[in-house]
Amino acid sequence: MSLRQEMIKKEHPQPDDTRPLITGSMKGDRSSQYALYKKYSKAMYNICYRIVNDQEEARDVLQETFISAFQHMGAFRGESSFGAWLKKIAVNQAINHLRKRKMLYESVDDIEYSDEENSPDEENLALNVERVREAIQQLPDGFRTVFSLYLLEGYDHSEIARIMSISESTSKTQYIRAKNKLKTILKERIS
Repeated sequence: MSLRQEMIKKEHPQPDDTRPLITGSMKGDRSSQYALYKKYSKAMYNICYRIVNDQEEARDVLQETFISAFQHMGAFRGESSFGAWLKKIAVNQAINHLRKRKMLYESVDDIEYSDEENSPDEENLALNVERVREAIQQLPDGFRTVFSLYLLEGYDHSEIARIMSISESTSKTQYIRAKNKLKTILKERIS
């Protein structure tokens, strides 16, 4: 084990079942890489899918995520868990994919925006998870990405701004508009 790998192990211990897989992957061992893929692929796919909103594209982004991770295993310093490090790669790959599609942001003019706080109708909405998931899929790419990163993945607006190369206020605005657009979509489905 190299000095660097030894330091990673001591400073930021990984779960016992993951540590040997990381070490093996750093050495280029295909079976270790496959085991890491099996361990993390479902969670990373879900992240990719929430951002790109297309199953085939999410699979492509997932593959790019693991290719990038395995090519850059030496960059894993163990400052966080391997899953958190991989998640960052997945998010960046998904956002880069959206940029390539050139559909990241929806024009502000195309959105009906309401400054209303909680209306009485909102308190009585009985929504199930499937309806909410389908409504999130209908959000424009930029809205869905910020919404997913903030609400579902736990990033704060300054992190989202850095990841997406936008301002923090743009991230906050996209999130607020995504929430309002989501409410509109859900209300239309109930009516």
